Amino acid sequence: MTTEQNAPAYVWSTVQDAPIREVFPGIRLRPLWRGDDGARAYVLEMDANTCWEGIDVHEPGPEEVFVVSGVFNDGDRDYPAGSFIHAAEGTSHVPQTTTGCTLFLFYPEG
Repeated sequence: MTTEQNAPAYVWSTVQDAPIREVFPGIRLRPLWRGDDGARAYVLEMDANTCWEGIDVHEPGPEEVFVVSGVFNDGDRDYPAGSFIHAAEGTSHVPQTTTGCTLFLFYPEG
């Protein structure tokens, strides 16, 4: 435990308490955190046999994905639970799943 007055604060949230926004049918986004510099963290839940509508372009910065459960497909290949994906700024994909999946998404640059 730190007793320093200027030590950085911990910020925490739970997935269950995060508001749900359905971005496409069967695809839900739950915001967990937003930093002062624009960095963001989310949980994305995709039901079985769902697909992002259109192309997901990574701008203004990279996207980092951890597959928490299920199997995620980026339009080219499957990523099972436990996979980590770093998508550089300017890259794109079409998120989809046949089994359903839960993803942790982090955008370090907003």
